[in-house]
Amino acid sequence: MSALSSSHIEQFKKIIGETFVFTDEEVLNNYSRDATEKLQFLPQVVLKPRTAQEISNILIICNQDLIPVTPRGGGTGLSGGALPWLGGVLLSTERMNSIIEVDERNLQVITEPGVITEMLQNAVNEKGLFFPPDPASKGSCFIGGNIAENSGGPKAVKYGVVKDYVLNLEVVLPTGEIIWTGANVLKNVTGYNFTQLFVGSEGTLGIVTKIVLKLLPLPSFDLVMLATFASPDKACEAVTGIFRAGFNPSGLELMDIESVKIAATKTQTVLPVTDEIEAHLIIEVDGNNEAVLMQEIEQLSQLLEKFDAKEILLANDSNQKAELWKLRRRVAEIVKADGFTIEEDTVVPRAELAKLIHGIKALGIQHNFRAVCYGHAGDGNLHVRIKKEGIENSWQNAEMKIILTDFFQLVKRLGGTISAEHGIGLIQKGFLEIVFSRKHIELLKDIKHVFDPNNILNPGKVFD
Repeated sequence: MSALSSSHIEQFKKIIGETFVFTDEEVLNNYSRDATEKLQFLPQVVLKPRTAQEISNILIICNQDLIPVTPRGGGTGLSGGALPWLGGVLLSTERMNSIIEVDERNLQVITEPGVITEMLQNAVNEKGLFFPPDPASKGSCFIGGNIAENSGGPKAVKYGVVKDYVLNLEVVLPTGEIIWTGANVLKNVTGYNFTQLFVGSEGTLGIVTKIVLKLLPLPSFDLVMLATFASPDKACEAVTGIFRAGFNPSGLELMDIESVKIAATKTQTVLPVTDEIEAHLIIEVDGNNEAVLMQEIEQLSQLLEKFDAKEILLANDSNQKAELWKLRRRVAEIVKADGFTIEEDTVVPRAELAKLIHGIKALGIQHNFRAVCYGHAGDGNLHVRIKKEGIENSWQNAEMKIILTDFFQLVKRLGGTISAEHGIGLIQKGFLEIVFSRKHIELLKDIKHVFDPNNILNPGKVFD
């Protein structure tokens, strides 16, 4: 990689305007972090382009002179994907923040990548339409970042993840060409599926500048209930039982009691916390017939009693529902502030979830750390946050590498993998060989080389 010069800075100013080229220390510092652990890497310049053509012109220069470019959305990532660890250009998409069209006839939306996810959801909701993926950071993350990480969230259990809604993408390649990856249609087998290749590619293959998403009709009603259990085993058995009984919840979230206790101290939500309770399940159902949903809730309550649920509580109104989901969405930031700075994003077949929880707790005893567990029980995606005295970051820490190697090997034995929705990014790339063969990794690198022959775009992410 090459260093930036004053000449490069002047070229960037001509492309996007002097107002949107930043080299002052305060701005560089603001863009030197994302939500990953407590890591910081300073870029040499922050650029805020407005159009695909401006990005193209920037990338042509960077590709020619071998300058690293780190794309950035809302900065909420948890695997270091937006960290400019090699310096160079930090390219923010925040000015590309327009919803171009809500197509009510075809149930589609065309948007730029810098739109905040919740704002996009609200905009289509006003039209009676629905974009289901809802990551915990939806109030601040960008839809472009959701594309880069193939985000999910609680509703993935019923509705799927971001990849299930992306129809077409406008992308600027590292070499400067601008392409559309597919077509604005529901079925397409014309050539290789470039659209899905870019979804989840973590900003390593191209920079997304326009997005075409499929939408659904907005459900009219939803009901939320909370169930408590004496052990994670019973809670996880209940999760499997819910699906075996034919239910299709729109949310099915698990929190262990330690994460509940920590989160409850920072919110107004009052949750059952006793010596007999070790796990909570949040269960949501949605649809267009409230009476049918009430009947479904009653049937779910009867089912949960068979799994020794201690308490079963129904949120009585929209405020209670909102508070319950607010606690679940905020649990990550709250436990991080409490010292649980290292987060892993593993996924196993949901019937193996209890073994995964017991496994990480056992490793905690073995290696002298504390762990809290919460996540999307309905699809086996467990978020684990680790607190190890004296260690804030897993990145390049020998002791944490031993711990995480043991943990990821457990995940692999249970039939899972090391990331479900946060990505590999910077901090997980050293563990890919646990879940992938050498040939698999070679093929990934070959794909990267085809799109980015000079390795300028988010270099060092996913693999070296």
